[in-house]
Amino acid sequence: QVQLVESGGGLVQAGGSLRLSCAASGFTFSTYTMGWFRQAPGKDREFVAAINWSGGSTYYAASVKGRFTISRDNAKDTAYLQMNSLKDEDTAAYYCAAGRVSVTSTQYDYWGQGTQVTVSS
Repeated sequence: QVQLVESGGGLVQAGGSLRLSCAASGFTFSTYTMGWFRQAPGKDREFVAAINWSGGSTYYAASVKGRFTISRDNAKDTAYLQMNSLKDEDTAAYYCAAGRVSVTSTQYDYWGQGTQVTVSS
């Protein structure tokens, strides 16, 4: 059974940092691209960042580039999203996803349940 479990969300002040984790199980993590997406209330889900199976290729949305860093630890079957210099507009539910896709794709096979990030000014 495939599972993606996000953690690390919470309430943070603008300018602060959070680190999200995505623990994977039920599939061969090291062969999948991992992605992070987010959805704010009343808005469509949007792509945030992706990392390929080896960690050698990453891709970011323009809105987070330079502030967020995606990484992975294949020995721990876990992906991460380090979020710095958080802004009000980063408030959203954050979801991790796994797929045998390129880092520029949005067509993932598996999705987590999400973790809420709220940035207060």
